[in-house]
Amino acid sequence: MANYRTSRSGGGGGGVPVFGGFGFTVRLLASAITVAVCFFFAFSFFFTSHSHSPHFQTNFGLSSGSYGIGSRRSVLALKSDPLKPRLGQIRKQADDHRALVLAYASYARKLKLENSKLVRVFADLSRNYSDLINKPSYRALFETDSLSIDESVLRQFEKEVKERIKATRQMISEAKESFDNQLKIQKLKDTIFAVNEQLTKAKKQGAFSSLIAAKSIPKSLHCLAMRLMEERIALPGKYTDEGKPNPPEFEDPKLYHYAIFSDNVLAASVVVNSATKNAKEPWKHVFHVVTDKMNLGAMQVMFKLKDYNGAHIEVKAVEDYKFLNSSYVPVLRQLESANLQKFYFENTLENATKDTNNMKFRNPKYLSILNHLRFYLPEMYPNLHRILFLDDDIVVQKDLTGLWKIDMDGKVNGAVETCFGSFHRYAQYMNFSHPLIKQKFNPKACAWAYGMNFFDLDAWRREKCTEEYHYWQNLNENRTLWKLGTLPPGLITFYSTTKPLEKSWHVLGLGYNPSISMDEIRNAAVVHFNGNMKPWLDIAMNQFKPLWTKYVDYDLDFIQACNFGV
Repeated sequence: MANYRTSRSGGGGGGVPVFGGFGFTVRLLASAITVAVCFFFAFSFFFTSHSHSPHFQTNFGLSSGSYGIGSRRSVLALKSDPLKPRLGQIRKQADDHRALVLAYASYARKLKLENSKLVRVFADLSRNYSDLINKPSYRALFETDSLSIDESVLRQFEKEVKERIKATRQMISEAKESFDNQLKIQKLKDTIFAVNEQLTKAKKQGAFSSLIAAKSIPKSLHCLAMRLMEERIALPGKYTDEGKPNPPEFEDPKLYHYAIFSDNVLAASVVVNSATKNAKEPWKHVFHVVTDKMNLGAMQVMFKLKDYNGAHIEVKAVEDYKFLNSSYVPVLRQLESANLQKFYFENTLENATKDTNNMKFRNPKYLSILNHLRFYLPEMYPNLHRILFLDDDIVVQKDLTGLWKIDMDGKVNGAVETCFGSFHRYAQYMNFSHPLIKQKFNPKACAWAYGMNFFDLDAWRREKCTEEYHYWQNLNENRTLWKLGTLPPGLITFYSTTKPLEKSWHVLGLGYNPSISMDEIRNAAVVHFNGNMKPWLDIAMNQFKPLWTKYVDYDLDFIQACNFGV
């Protein structure tokens, strides 16, 4: 107690120092830490040197299973080898570029390049990456459990990976332009397809509109017919021939006879006017004009308003020919068919434009008996030997009496042929898949044109052409042999009885072909405005329209009142 107190008071020189015991304790703790560290390093060295043995067991609970990892490794082994990140980076680059070439190969196949060199090259590059990684010498880099990685092997692996990456990037660079072009081509194809769809639709609508424009009656033409009919009703005695005997010239076989079947008053007058003005002896020419009952009065007035240079003009209605009835004429009988009426009179845009090529045949004019009168000429004019048939959309430019001097060689029909190359052959007008057509006719036979046809009526009667026409027309009631119209049955009826005429007699196409030369037109005896662009319509071609309008009698009050040519 005394000593304790003495030390506390700070006196006395012979006692033990205050901090002596504390220093000893610090040295003892340092020694213990040093021993523990040495023991730890010794333990770690011993553990790692035997960790590769599958039978090695430790009593310290440091087995690999306690750490939940696949390989048995020491605590120090958990630290990454400096080369491991580098190996992982190289592997990732290889995998990324392998995936890239696979994507390009897949894209190439999508662009339908299966047979191209690019697809094979990309597939080879992909295999090269896989083969490289699966090499035994490199596979060990990814499977070893050792702490160290052979740097030389890693460098060789990196070198080969970089070579393949370089080749891959070069190939992608070269292929990119090709892929871009293919993509542009595909987009262009899609655009072209879409535009073609729109074009096809527009063509159908345009064809239907053109059909309406071509077959509708212009206001001025309707006006003329109404005014002429008004004149006929106001002065019946001045324009009718009822009760009067027919002039003998109408049946005189020594004169030049023409047949014109039309319901267009102005067009019929132009045909007669042009023929008589260009005839050398117009008083020897007889024109047989046949129309329907509705236009009969207007036709009678039109052809009595002027003299026509002394030519003889007979105007009759189709109803005046009593033999033309449904019991004798197949077309009139077929007109009573509900299916045929539906085909024509349900001529809406949706129905009519389903088949653009056949659209023109849906025109109800093909049901008109006026269009089929040409097959009954011998019966309509029993006392005549020869007659010239003219359409109402033609213009006569020269004297036509030379046709009566042609030796017909026993043929019935004199016509200008229209075939050239593979065009305008029989195969284009008939259904040669039908056995009857295939057996009877040659598909390469040359077609000819209606519009100006010179008929030998005696040969017609001898060949019984009307009976032939009836036979085939009855077979075609369901329209399986040919499309509608009068040219196909005409080609059939006069198949072996047509004599080709010089082309200068009849030049066609002024209603649809703007490229006909004016020299050819000037040399033609007859020009034909066949097609939709008729000369009396606003859609007529301006370069050809004067050929027709110069024969219109603009001096007539009725024509002036209806504003023709304005």
